[in-house]
Amino acid sequence: MNQVEHLIEIHDISKNYESGDTSINAIKNMNFYIDDGEFITIMGQSGSGKSTLLSVLGALNHPSFGKVLIDSMDLYNLSTEQRADFRSEYIGFIFQSFQLVPYLTVIENVEIPMAVTGIKKKNQREMAMDVLKIVGLEQKSDRLPDQLSGGEQERVAIARAIVNKPPLILADEPTGNLDSNTATGIMELLKSLNKDGHTIIMVTHNQKMSEYASRTINIVDGEAFA
Repeated sequence: MNQVEHLIEIHDISKNYESGDTSINAIKNMNFYIDDGEFITIMGQSGSGKSTLLSVLGALNHPSFGKVLIDSMDLYNLSTEQRADFRSEYIGFIFQSFQLVPYLTVIENVEIPMAVTGIKKKNQREMAMDVLKIVGLEQKSDRLPDQLSGGEQERVAIARAIVNKPPLILADEPTGNLDSNTATGIMELLKSLNKDGHTIIMVTHNQKMSEYASRTINIVDGEAFA
């Protein structure tokens, strides 16, 4: 009987981008694993391949070579539709630029990932309010994004990422645009979500932020050192 050893297994993945006659190796022969319940930071200089790696892990960016196994599923052997279903059920994304819809209220932004789930509208509203309580923004549910501070917008982005209760959260520089006090608050929130059972993979170039993680994977010139 096969037993899943690790939640995520990366086997010899590479990602090349073609530009004219030039081939750029964004990721080179990476091999590593991540276990269920870990809080991992991916660290490296700008342009080292961190965000490319995160997009590959998030089933958004087909590697040129190699395998990405999550819960023993070979992500890039799935059809495009199966990968989309996998993302909506399994992964919560948190972006540095928040990516909130400016004309939707806070609670409407949080409800977006539930649009494809078939959950009744009334239940969607209740679930969205529940996660807004977790991030401390239930009193601002009817505000528009531009009526919030940067830290509050990031909290909305986190609420949106966790509303479907995904086991895996991928965060791309979630504190990159925030002052240090606000960044600390966001990291404490992520740490608490990790304690509640979410596996978190966070890209950062800030050594201080990596201190919240259980383990760091360093990316240097497209290569991973776990």
